[in-house]
Amino acid sequence: MFSLGDTPTQAAAPTDLIKDTTEATFMADVIEASRDVPVIVDFWAPWCGPCKTLGPALESAVTTAKGRVKMVKVDVDQNQRIAAQLRIQSIPTVYAFWQGQPVDGFQGALPNSEVKAFVDRTAALGGDGGLGEAITAAEEMLAEGAAVDAAETFAAILEEEPENAAAYGGLIRAHLALGNLDQAEAFAEAAPKKIATAMEVEAAKAQIALARQAASAGPEDALRAAVTANPDDPQARFDLALALHAAGKVDEAVDELLDLFRRHREWNDGAARAQLFTIFDALKPQDPIVLKGRRKLSSMIFA
Repeated sequence: MFSLGDTPTQAAAPTDLIKDTTEATFMADVIEASRDVPVIVDFWAPWCGPCKTLGPALESAVTTAKGRVKMVKVDVDQNQRIAAQLRIQSIPTVYAFWQGQPVDGFQGALPNSEVKAFVDRTAALGGDGGLGEAITAAEEMLAEGAAVDAAETFAAILEEEPENAAAYGGLIRAHLALGNLDQAEAFAEAAPKKIATAMEVEAAKAQIALARQAASAGPEDALRAAVTANPDDPQARFDLALALHAAGKVDEAVDELLDLFRRHREWNDGAARAQLFTIFDALKPQDPIVLKGRRKLSSMIFA
């Protein structure tokens, strides 16, 4: 599991993914195990030339799947009863087991691309290996204020799936909740290329930007007074919106920015609209504040 100061890296695959089995352990290693995780069974023999090519290719693909599928190897010379029961007539033969039953298979060596496709197809039978439930649990921890537990859970998910955008964004938000702004920003900058622009990561980046602004926001009362004294002062209204957001008054901040956009939509290179988008990105797409704010902004843009 990651420590809270680590940057996510490619994690090693679990060590029990690939094993040899015997007639005595086949039920446990394959039939019972496949009720939790799909199991690929490779029937081989030391004298089999194609087996020497296929076996390593299968092992590589299974290792890459990082726990979503397991592999069991059966030496048919040493386990003739298993081979007979499953009617293995030639080797290499490969079966995929799920929920205690063989569900797929092939005979003979295959190109590496087809081997990988077979393993991926088998891994998909088991869904996401419980990662979805783990993400939900971590989000609940974060919502309940258990940010340390949430961060550790998100990090553990990333050990299994380093390019999981939901977990990566969650890890960034957990560090924000802990006040580790610099660490959160480091995670955001180190996001894997494949998920760097994913919605969950972009939302976390928007929250970082808002947190940076909050650190330098001015006093709310003084800024309210400045806006009251001069309602048409764009900088005072913009600064008030920052102060309101920093105080957790997100809906009021959005209203101030919408009013600023209505009065001075091009001020400071469209700063009001840009700030609105940053706030919207940081919230969930179906948040009532987002829905109402986007609707009002659109009506002003297209009026």
